[in-house]
Amino acid sequence: MRWYAERPDRIARQVVADVVALLWTVLAVTAGVAVHDGLSALRGPGDSLVAAGGRVSDTFTGVAGAVGSIPFIGSDLARALDPAAGAGTELVAAGREFGDAVGTLATGALVVVPLVMLLPVLLGWLPLRLRYARRAGAAVAARTAAPDLLAVRALSRVPVSRLVRVAPDPAAAWRSGDPAVVAALAALELSDLGLHARPHD
Repeated sequence: MRWYAERPDRIARQVVADVVALLWTVLAVTAGVAVHDGLSALRGPGDSLVAAGGRVSDTFTGVAGAVGSIPFIGSDLARALDPAAGAGTELVAAGREFGDAVGTLATGALVVVPLVMLLPVLLGWLPLRLRYARRAGAAVAARTAAPDLLAVRALSRVPVSRLVRVAPDPAAAWRSGDPAVVAALAALELSDLGLHARPHD
């Protein structure tokens, strides 16, 4: 495969397109990281709930342990404090669930945001670059070894208005094996790829 043309104007366009694709990729990754960080910051309320619930649960558990030693009524008082300790545990669970949900969302954003932004690169730029690399690589290989193949491709792809500039009937001239017409047709195919007609040009 050949990634870049030989003619300066085509090379310049390719380099600009590649730089734009690279910058867009960097922007997409940066945006994904920024969204991830922004969503991760929302874990704060969940962490606060976990901390507050832990304090509530620890406080009432400690109080229940202290009053449990009171004669006659201690065990009843301790049981009465169980719902308050349980409320603290529920706060901890709710905070953790919230934090887990935010974490999952942030992780998903880290993948989805860049992927969505990179769709133009993945579906547009990349297939075009690969197609060019394959075509240019094949054309360079055929430039010296099989110019007739390039001429055939030119006859099938190049607009008629350009073909008749080579010869009034380029297909007939190609079939007759006219070397000048074959060379001119091959040059048209190579020119469309930004390649020189001869390797030493």
